[in-house]
This record gives sequence, C-alpha cells and structure tokens, in this order.
Amino acid sequence: MSAESVTSALPFTLSLEEARVIGCLVEKEITLPDYYPMTLNALVTACNQTTNRDPIVRYDERTVLRALESMKSHGYGFEVNIVGGRALKYRHNLKGRLPGLERPHMALLCMLLLRGPQTAGELRQRTERLHEFPDMPSVENALAELIGYNEDPLIQCIPAGPGQRVAQYMHLFCGEITTTPHEVLSTAPSPLPAADPADADWRAKMEAEIALLKAQISRLQDLVGAVK
Repeated sequence: MSAESVTSALPFTLSLEEARVIGCLVEKEITLPDYYPMTLNALVTACNQTTNRDPIVRYDERTVLRALESMKSHGYGFEVNIVGGRALKYRHNLKGRLPGLERPHMALLCMLLLRGPQTAGELRQRTERLHEFPDMPSVENALAELIGYNEDPLIQCIPAGPGQRVAQYMHLFCGEITTTPHEVLSTAPSPLPAADPADADWRAKMEAEIALLKAQISRLQDLVGAVK
C-alpha cells in the first residue's frame, strides 16, 4: 500500500493548528489532570512549548481560539463552565468522536499529533509519561489497531526505503497523504543508493498488509476472549 493510496474516513479533517491543540489537550489530560480542562492561556503555552514538540510554533491566543471554535463546531472539543471559575476552560472529545480508543491508542495518537512521523521505537520511548508499553510488540499491536480502526485507518505506516532505514508512522487527522514517504520525512538522513522500485513497492505492500493482519488478529483475539 503506497502513501498515495491511504485515506482516512475521519468525519472531520483537522488543520495543523487544530491537530496541535487537540494533541496538547490529550497530553495535559493525562499528565496534569488537576489542571484539566485547560484555560486558553494554558493551552497557548502548551502549544508553544519548545520541548516534546515538532515543529515548534508561536501561536497567539487568536490562533488557538480559532482552532478551538472549529473543533467545537465539529464535536472535537467542548467549552467548560466551571462553577466559581473565572476563566472558560476547554477539553477534547476525541473518544466521543472515535469510540473504542484506549489509553495506549490515545498515547500514540497524542505523540503523533505533537511530534509528527516517528518510528515505533521512538513512540515507545516518548509515550512513557502517557502510557508505559511493556515491550515493542505491545507498541506494534496498538499501532496496528490504529491502522485497522473500524477498517478505516487513523494512522499510516510509512515503509522504510531510500534515506529511511526504519518504518515510521504518522496520523491521518489532517487529511489524505498525497506525498511520497520520502517527501513527508523532512528529517531523513542522507540518501542511500537508489533501490530497485519493484523491491520498494513490494516492501511497502508487505508492511501495510502485515499491519492490517495484526489489527485483524487483535480483534479476533478480543472476540474469542469475550466468548470465553
């Protein structure tokens, strides 16, 4: 499966600003529950962090508020009025829009929304504050479930190829991916000698099929467990 052929059936495509905002809301809900829901000021600060963010941005309040209003109109976020509170607060509704997501899935999606394409190993390391994956197979299984989410992917596997030794994953919340994997990956190392296009296509197809098979096996295991 090539990058050009992967689309997501998400009911609403997020802008880059909305993706950053919802990623921050998910992150702070898990890591700072006492300060969640978040005020506009706190959310602006979270979006503009210089750590655990890629790319680093400089959003003002108007930009974040515009993203929040768009998210609210599509049911991805809500404004919260807390009794006795002086400022309005905001929370995400990702689980409401995408039922069935569990803590491992939320951790992976959060990091992909905040840091862009990453390898499974990077995701395991960077999600430690959000969810502790016991081993690499548990990360790969959760990624496969996101690829096979209700048979409509939430993320995409970008196969290894020239200039990229290890497969990476990226979210599909901002719409269809129309570029090739090597155009998507802005931080790729120096290119390796050109590979045979036939070999690259075969590898991409196999990796995509394996990911989908993992998701299907996981769903079957859940069904068997429920029957038992």
